[in-house]
Amino acid sequence: MISAEDFAKIELSSKRRISKAPTDFHRYLFNKIDWENKLIGIKGPKGGGKTTLILQHIKEDIRDKDTALYISLDDLWFTTHDVKELVEYHFTHGGKYLFVDEVHYHPLWQRLMKNIYDEYPELNVVFSGSSMLHIDNAQADLSRRLQLNTLHGMSFREYLIYEGIYNMQPVSLDELIKHHVDIAMEISNHIKVLPAFEKYCVSGYYPFYKEAKNSYHDRITQVVNQILESDYPTVEGVTISTIRKTRKMLMVLAESVPQTLNMSLLFRELETDRNQGLKMLGALQRSGLVNLLNCDTKSIKPLSRPEKIYLNNTNLMHTLTNRVNTGTMCETFFLNQLSNVHEVCFPKQGDFFVDHKYLFEVGGKSKTFEQIKDIPNSYLAVDDTEIGRQNRIPLWMFGLLY
Repeated sequence: MISAEDFAKIELSSKRRISKAPTDFHRYLFNKIDWENKLIGIKGPKGGGKTTLILQHIKEDIRDKDTALYISLDDLWFTTHDVKELVEYHFTHGGKYLFVDEVHYHPLWQRLMKNIYDEYPELNVVFSGSSMLHIDNAQADLSRRLQLNTLHGMSFREYLIYEGIYNMQPVSLDELIKHHVDIAMEISNHIKVLPAFEKYCVSGYYPFYKEAKNSYHDRITQVVNQILESDYPTVEGVTISTIRKTRKMLMVLAESVPQTLNMSLLFRELETDRNQGLKMLGALQRSGLVNLLNCDTKSIKPLSRPEKIYLNNTNLMHTLTNRVNTGTMCETFFLNQLSNVHEVCFPKQGDFFVDHKYLFEVGGKSKTFEQIKDIPNSYLAVDDTEIGRQNRIPLWMFGLLY
């Protein structure tokens, strides 16, 4: 049983975390979540700001802090104490809100969330966890109960706000395509956007860049290690050998993306077979470390071979390799920002096919329409360009979508 002394320690830790939560900047997801929902899930890449988002909600939206409890299941305290007993104590002593961070550290997290939801209908529950989380309806039917949200890394638009450079609302892709010249002129009238964009591509995707400062890329390395050594085996139940092979796969990809790889040679180098190799690729994608580009996202099979492989974001590129190709970085940025809010496929011509409607070719200032000429709804996303014209849209503007 949980004693009053045990609960007091957890409650004190909870209130300390809440009191220290910054409130000067909110991620895009903050106002999109229906916080009145009885069961809310938030998943996303490690370091993306899930914990801060939750603590901000408690601090700003819940008047009586005594009714709210924040816990993180990666706390060693839970190796010797039962979560359900803690929830029971919290509820019977006036608790109305429960926030469970790092939920994937519980071996039966889905069943735990379902039981709490069913047994405490008056309790509002919010949990967060790795982007690798998947809902297994065979284990516990959460789909009918759960509002599941994904928090991606920061967009370029959010970076501008976070840095205090420029404040603006997201722009829809349709609006961007139709009015990109006017939007770019308005923004460029107030700021020098290209230097900010260059900085963002090196160190701006993960919100912790401000606190990490000169050690930012070391922190990203730590995040990668934690994903592979902790989240991956916890969520997927893989062996040390598989972790080692997956790490090697990531480093091989970091040096070679986005070329269409000879997958057989890659799997042979990793001393693994096709099925295990594709499973590892899928795990790297779900963890937010790589992006897999396929011909048709609606017909992807679990073990299908991707057409192209990219690192997830440009900050990862600058962390994992010393040879950052500018063209590859541009494509990585475009795919990252678009795929976070749209459906992106690999086309027969061009680089990216978005929402089965728009065709994009990504390149530098001298890029021409030669490869996609005469194709309807085709556009160039051009780097090192402040203001575009007609179907030539500055690359940086695709970071304004969320």
